[in-house]
Amino acid sequence: MYISRMPLNTARYAAKQLIASPYRLHAAVEKSFPPGAVRSGDGGRILWRLDFSREGDSTWLYVVSPERPDFTHIVEQAGWPTHAEWEVKDYEPLITHIAKGQEWAFRLRANPARQVHMDKGRRSNHAVVGKVMGHVTADYQLSWLEKHSERNGFALLGSSDEGYGPSCLVSQRRKEQFDHGGGKVTLVTAQFDGQLRVTDAQAFQRCLRQGIGRAKSFGCGLLTVAPIR
Repeated sequence: MYISRMPLNTARYAAKQLIASPYRLHAAVEKSFPPGAVRSGDGGRILWRLDFSREGDSTWLYVVSPERPDFTHIVEQAGWPTHAEWEVKDYEPLITHIAKGQEWAFRLRANPARQVHMDKGRRSNHAVVGKVMGHVTADYQLSWLEKHSERNGFALLGSSDEGYGPSCLVSQRRKEQFDHGGGKVTLVTAQFDGQLRVTDAQAFQRCLRQGIGRAKSFGCGLLTVAPIR
């Protein structure tokens, strides 16, 4: 697995178009790999995420992938062509270093959602169908993350010994609409920044390789870690 990042030049029109449409950015990320490249498998899948600075003066594209990407076309459209630079690192040393009990700072952009069952009524013989709806409040989004943490091999750390809740903040919440498949897609996303403890090394390694939750093709699910300062 590889982890990569590159800055986007938000002063350029093409960059603004990519940032505004997860579908377009998904296509651009896909084109960073040749047709025969591994995109998804037991060893990992392509995941990506946009990171926006709080000041709004920088935007970074992060990608985790089974194979090394080539971002030349994204640089030409949405970067700084005279400074065609991006960073690529081998991700395996960090992933294989994961062990139970380790504590990390983390960032995750996810699509916290639930399935709502709806009765279609008499005309459809009372058929019950499931509709996926995004959680829109920070409390529900945090609850969603806590529920998903156990199956993904980690636990959120408490913010203090007094137990004032998890040291995790919903730092950014966005509702995006974009065209896809002849219709409109509405995506509710939340960025989580916090600290965690590894409770199951294999499950957490799988989480780093495969992501968390829905809408992974549209920039959700990529969890990254860093040492706690």
